[in-house]
Amino acid sequence: MKVLQVVTAVGGAALVALGASMALTNPGQDTYEQYAVEQLATYLKNEGCTQAPPVLGDILQNQCKSLVDTGRPQLQQIISQTTQRHNFLLFSIYRTNLNVGPFLPVYQFETLGIFQNFYIYQASEQ
Repeated sequence: MKVLQVVTAVGGAALVALGASMALTNPGQDTYEQYAVEQLATYLKNEGCTQAPPVLGDILQNQCKSLVDTGRPQLQQIISQTTQRHNFLLFSIYRTNLNVGPFLPVYQFETLGIFQNFYIYQASEQ
């Protein structure tokens, strides 16, 4: 009986410690926005800028990458305006509907924020 009480007490303390750790490391909206801007900028540089016609090649790709870097504040503003955070104390769910114009598709992302990290678990194009 005493062993069961010790195991229960240790298990309870471990759960409380885990919960406190999760609550303290639940990333906030600003941290998510920085993460999302970094992910989007990397994607645009690696995928979007490489779509330049071979005739213009390196010059256009370099200009595109420079333009992406220059536009980071605008990217952050767009992400800030199109993201909803659902805070569950121990973790957060971020839903971003990235819509940058009438002629481009809408992208939807759902991201889990936990232990100061982010994990995209759903991404779709509308």
